[in-house]
Amino acid sequence: MSETPGAGDSATGEPSTAASGEDSTGRHETPTERLDRNWNSLLQELRVVQTGGQILTGLMLTVPFQEGFAELNTREQRIFLVSLVFAVLSTVTLISPVALHRLLFRRHAIGRLVDRAHRLTLIGIALLGTALTGVVTTIFDIVFGGWAALATAIIAATVFVLMWVVMPLRERHRIADPD
Repeated sequence: MSETPGAGDSATGEPSTAASGEDSTGRHETPTERLDRNWNSLLQELRVVQTGGQILTGLMLTVPFQEGFAELNTREQRIFLVSLVFAVLSTVTLISPVALHRLLFRRHAIGRLVDRAHRLTLIGIALLGTALTGVVTTIFDIVFGGWAALATAIIAATVFVLMWVVMPLRERHRIADPD
């Protein structure tokens, strides 16, 4: 993302601020005010996904120490452990914007911060969806067996892609081209 005042905001897709201080959405804000608003909006989104990801990761970290974990077959343990890795990666990625903010604090790099945090959030959401898919796959494998687990993995992945990628991109396209 460009750090030039008045540059378009690639993190939100918003148009550039015109010289009058008003963009095509009718907002009267400076580029810095827009970046501050985008950062605050991103923080609100992060609070939701960070909480869910951290709870999932925390619960998953305790599972191997439960008595029944040893009773899982090798496939179930592997699916679980791969899911755990994705959950941990999701948690790390979704917390990274906070660390980035701390290290860029008072460096006049809000444009860079918003852009990087936006990208990290998208990656973190994808990792979280992968972890959740693995968790439900593990559960279905334990309860119903391999074919049900495979079907569940396909359905879960499809639902995540539809809800978290296709639907938002479709809405984004509709906003860009209202006809």
